[in-house]
Amino acid sequence: MLLDDFDFELPAELIAQSPAEERSASRLLLLDGKTGALADSHFSHLAENVVRGDVMVFNDTRVIKARLTGAKDSGGKVEVLVERVLASDRTLAQVRASKSPRVGSRFMLSGGTIATVLGRQGEFFELRFEDCSDIFALLERHGAVPLPPYIAHAADAMDEARYQTVYARAPGAVAAPTAGLHFDAAMLEALKQRGVTIAHITLHVGAGTFQPVRVADVREHRMHSEWYDVPQATVDAIRTARERGSRVIAVGTTSLRALESAAADGDLKAGTGDTRLFITPGYAFKVADRLLTNFHLPKSTLLMLVSAFAGMDNVRRAYRHAIDKRYRFFSYGDAMLIERA
Repeated sequence: MLLDDFDFELPAELIAQSPAEERSASRLLLLDGKTGALADSHFSHLAENVVRGDVMVFNDTRVIKARLTGAKDSGGKVEVLVERVLASDRTLAQVRASKSPRVGSRFMLSGGTIATVLGRQGEFFELRFEDCSDIFALLERHGAVPLPPYIAHAADAMDEARYQTVYARAPGAVAAPTAGLHFDAAMLEALKQRGVTIAHITLHVGAGTFQPVRVADVREHRMHSEWYDVPQATVDAIRTARERGSRVIAVGTTSLRALESAAADGDLKAGTGDTRLFITPGYAFKVADRLLTNFHLPKSTLLMLVSAFAGMDNVRRAYRHAIDKRYRFFSYGDAMLIERA
């Protein structure tokens, strides 16, 4: 497979710069991967597309205020984007500066926070924050929400509320599991009343989710590592659904990747770990029957995953339809509900 197989032209005005006025007010495109059939709907009608006994798996990661700005000892500007929290005072982070910092370099960051470069791991730097006993609390006080690069405005109070799912629990993500942004409390209650089982996993989404694939041959791409946790209660709920012939619906590509990572040897098992799972067309899915997801960037690993789930021709046709019908794209955009091919 070539990278250009996953390219498409998207009018800039279809990139959503802000969320819908209400979480469940987005549009919903239905795609049957088995037949290729498409149907236009609205997210508020999601409950009409599930049945009693279905299990919906949500990613309960919480987006942290991972972006810090400041200056180097030399006075040059620096921007830090935390990728992963390693300990109460240490992180892996991307660092943007005029020159790549050396081990021992110090930054004066937002709120007077001082960070020291301890080393480097690939494109990330290991930083230690002085006099810090709780990095999450420090970021909450002094950091900013790390909006995706295609959103033009700086994060504000609206983003702090809306670039976060209503069920977010475990802090650690630097990007939102965006399929979950459409759900509000009323929608979750409607699903429960419909007889749907609500289950959770945690996958801390990294900034790598926005990184473009830079190789022409897709097989040569290497994913960033992301931490996940699949609890026993979720495994049990899925096993029960399978026994009664019900469906498993992954809410978002992150939920799907966590489930597939936990089923790498064929059987879904509870546990935690790091995953670099890269799903491309030809992948044999083991867990999810349906996928709820937003519309993704051209040439992205997420578009490749969706193409694997629904079929490349089906996805190309669905995206052409979405563009023709003026659906809104990316993190704050509309959604798709896909039946697996």
